[in-house]
Amino acid sequence: MIMQAKLEAAHRDAETIGRAVRRARRSLGLRQDELALAAGVSTRAIHQIEHGKPTSRLDSVAPVLDVLGLRLRIDEAPASEEGQR
Repeated sequence: MIMQAKLEAAHRDAETIGRAVRRARRSLGLRQDELALAAGVSTRAIHQIEHGKPTSRLDSVAPVLDVLGLRLRIDEAPASEEGQR
């Protein structure tokens, strides 16, 4: 049950990142291949990130976020959630 909740959270997080990347890319008027070139990643990586693939590599996501002027923020879990780790 805990593992399922963690998997669902990973999918939600990946989808949130994907939506933000797509929105920022479109607002800058960039195509996926243009963003890929600017970030030094493959077009396939952009596609996977934008579609919320939870196994997208951080070394692909980080330069994409940088090019788009986005940041990834990590917060400590509230004490009530710590037991679920």
